Amino acid sequence: MNYSHDDAGLARQPIGYWSWAAHEATVTHIRSALAEHGLTQPPWWVLNQLEEAGEAGRDRAELVTMLSGYLDTGTDGMEEAVDAVRERGLVTEDSASRLRLTPEGRELREKALARVSRASAEIHEGIEEAEFVAALKVLQRMIHNVGGKAWHH
Repeated sequence: MNYSHDDAGLARQPIGYWSWAAHEATVTHIRSALAEHGLTQPPWWVLNQLEEAGEAGRDRAELVTMLSGYLDTGTDGMEEAVDAVRERGLVTEDSASRLRLTPEGRELREKALARVSRASAEIHEGIEEAEFVAALKVLQRMIHNVGGKAWHH
């Protein structure tokens, strides 16, 4: 791997630019993998949450509230995501507003998961787990230092 600068030069680089560039490149890569299965991130998150919930399913309002903070999707965006997967026959919603995966939803989620897993492996290629953990700890510390919020599912 050829780096943009030597170590002294990298130490002077702006974190805002590099964290943005990493975000853009990695999120675009994951989104491309999902698009191969006709999905965007919000519906993907819904499918994952419903897979975790199993046969019990999840309450729609609870699910929408929990996922609405992911990448600033907002409540309206998550409501649209739930409606989209429901309209595609990937989830059902009963009279108590409980959402459950359909067999078609479970099958699509499995196919998309295999593709997203490959995309994630490509992103992490050549990066040791300890390096990755160290990078995240540094980013989380920087976020904390400036009073920002950082959480993930």
